[in-house]
Amino acid sequence: MRRVVVTGMGGVTALGNDWPAIRARMEKGETAIRAMPEWDRFEGVNTRLAAPVTGFSVEDHWPRKKTRTMGPVAKMAVFATESALADAGLLDSPELRAGRTGVAYGSSFGSPGPVIGFAELMTEGRSKTLNATSYIQLMSHTAAVNIGLFFGLTGRVIPTSSACTSGSQAIGYATEAIRWGKADIMLAGGAEELDITESAVFDTLYATSTRNDTPHLTPRPYDRDRDGLVIGEGAATFVLEDYEHAVARGARIHAEVVGFGTNSDGSHVTQPQAETMEAAMRLALEDCGLPASAIGFVSGHGTATEWGDIAETQATARVFGPGIPIHSLKSYFGHSLGACGGIEAWLGIEMMRDGRFCPTVNLDNVDERCAELDYVMGGHRAIDTEYLMTNNFAFGGINTSLVLKRR
Repeated sequence: MRRVVVTGMGGVTALGNDWPAIRARMEKGETAIRAMPEWDRFEGVNTRLAAPVTGFSVEDHWPRKKTRTMGPVAKMAVFATESALADAGLLDSPELRAGRTGVAYGSSFGSPGPVIGFAELMTEGRSKTLNATSYIQLMSHTAAVNIGLFFGLTGRVIPTSSACTSGSQAIGYATEAIRWGKADIMLAGGAEELDITESAVFDTLYATSTRNDTPHLTPRPYDRDRDGLVIGEGAATFVLEDYEHAVARGARIHAEVVGFGTNSDGSHVTQPQAETMEAAMRLALEDCGLPASAIGFVSGHGTATEWGDIAETQATARVFGPGIPIHSLKSYFGHSLGACGGIEAWLGIEMMRDGRFCPTVNLDNVDERCAELDYVMGGHRAIDTEYLMTNNFAFGGINTSLVLKRR
């Protein structure tokens, strides 16, 4: 099998769109969580918290003709991909159209707004807002399709609409496509657009935080005083490339994707199972032929939900034992659903290269039901490691685990 390396990274997050800006705010202990008074009109939804991306616009960046098929989620995905391609030195490369460059990308959903047009048609018999691009903007594979159209890709397209594992599944499946010679370059990642409907989904499950008056104190992954998750948004893209291809063109290599594991619980749609989470991590280790002791840090899923935190930490402890350092980036960005796998892998690589990992914000007292692990809390930690594991677990019992190697 061919080796797969990361030659470009780019993103859009609620704390900034580049690592230096994000790192500066994280160093100060800042999070993106804020109160959403504009949601006060929604009766029956208890949470008023989210982590929105602010100040993001492409109106002056791209012509209207290029964005007609894009809702906000696709715009963030394409912008993140443009940044990653520029980082890789491939933005204007003819290789994008040569048939050996593809895209693997996902989100939980497309842009929810255009659904209104179809709802009007079904309930009122006519619609004032339905148009030729409504479906393109709301379809679950809108990010992958719009990336392909925008950059003229003619290779394979792998849509990964798998909720919280959309981004990490995309990176894993893109890696496999390159390994087996089906592509030389793959653009991979995930995106999500913040919308009240997403918070309402978790609210109906009593899984959202309702600390509406103290947004800076939530979410609290792994903490005994957690009261639920907070929804966020964003996008992150990797340019993945065959190692020999990257070396031949003199590309800068950020990291290597050495392991990928994915499976499903086959049990319950919203209650994760520690046994299959553990199996996914072991699959990733088997994929790269590494012992658990080689992994120096785990980027946890850490949603700040009771069942999820407990099951995840139990699974992690079974694989690595109590000494493995772990944190949850969702304490800064909220749960960005389809984007989180990409964002967390991107920032995990950046921290591994810096040798400095951020703590989980608001983790003051580890829940005694969570497994014994080395929870990074209180301040940044200097850790020199060659390998990082990043894990995500989604609705439907979908589990993913990636092993990334520092370059």
